[in-house]
Amino acid sequence: MGEIELTPELLERAADMLRAVAHPVRIGIIGLLEGERALTVTEIQKQLKVGQSSASHHLRILKDRGVLQSRREGKNTFYSLRHERLRDIVTCINSCGRED
Repeated sequence: MGEIELTPELLERAADMLRAVAHPVRIGIIGLLEGERALTVTEIQKQLKVGQSSASHHLRILKDRGVLQSRREGKNTFYSLRHERLRDIVTCINSCGRED
């Protein structure tokens, strides 16, 4: 693997994505969207037990910051991870956050 040049622009984009992820609901959304899985806002809000407006708000932030992508099918919008590697953040947080 080649080394990545850490330009100010790259570092700013990375920090922007991390700020977008840094919320319990948003971490939960990323955890739900593992693999090739795509879910609607209704499915996400039910699984996370949050209001639909709250789920939509967090989905919009993640999409605007390049974390998620969406596709429309009829009346439904399905959300999925734009970069599968983002799921590794949740895995890392889960394993690093344990007290054992």
